[in-house]
Amino acid sequence: MQPIRPNRATLLLLLLASAASAHERESLAVRSILLSEHPDNSTHRVYVKGQVATVLRFEKPVAQDKTRLLGWEGRFEPLVVADRRVLLEPLHDLASEEGVPLLVTLVDGTEVPFLLRPPDRDAAAWTDQQVNVFEDRESYEAIHSALIRALKDNQTLEEENERLRQEETSPDHALAALLVSGAATQTPFVVKRRWFFKDVDADVEVRVFSGKTKAAVVFNITNRDSKQSWRLSRTRSWNTASGQPRGVAVKTARPSIPPGESGSVAVVADRSAFMDKEGPGQLALELFRHDGQMQVQVVLDPRLARE
Repeated sequence: MQPIRPNRATLLLLLLASAASAHERESLAVRSILLSEHPDNSTHRVYVKGQVATVLRFEKPVAQDKTRLLGWEGRFEPLVVADRRVLLEPLHDLASEEGVPLLVTLVDGTEVPFLLRPPDRDAAAWTDQQVNVFEDRESYEAIHSALIRALKDNQTLEEENERLRQEETSPDHALAALLVSGAATQTPFVVKRRWFFKDVDADVEVRVFSGKTKAAVVFNITNRDSKQSWRLSRTRSWNTASGQPRGVAVKTARPSIPPGESGSVAVVADRSAFMDKEGPGQLALELFRHDGQMQVQVVLDPRLARE
């Protein structure tokens, strides 16, 4: 008896029904490669991190005796090949310019070369935890993977559009834009405090402003790294009494700061961000840079957002 195979329309219905699980998989840094999409680029990059396992998953079984990781001694755990999967685990982070070649050979003789690289610090960096490799774009798994990618791209676009819409009508974002452009005199803020921090890779000047029902901070950052650009990854703000996160307006002067140059980040907090059920409390702000490290933290007094 022949097995029943769902047609393409049925596949799409099944995939749409699993949209929630698709988002969960993407949060685990799952990525797909369609070999037919890159006929002129035969070497595929995989981004790995020290002591973090990365799994390559194929549609066909892998030939263990013909799959080789070149120059892995002292940099990787021994390569593990199990049926359709290849497991990689670096012993430590690779250097920024380092690349380790990997050749995977399938049982049908197909060779798929990879270059193992550290995450790109100047881009929206990620570490691959699972990479699905497909030859047939019409297979169930390839269609499922394409849907996951489309859902993620669509969600990212919707979130970015919503963020831009909110910023267009937000007074706090308008004030942050003036501060980050150096036009503090055109705002109702006055400087109350100033600090200067020196780090290995960056110097940070912090200016704290007070205003009517609002407070602000401007971070002027000088990149001392000789090779990598500095980029703001994310900010975090919360009420120190309750630990609850608080919304603030953030603006950057430039997307990234090249080596030896400076740039600014402005944060504006409304008085409501200081409020808790017990009354006004302190507001903590943290800036995280491109590599995930916290660059600076400040704690603001609620009296800065004066009545």
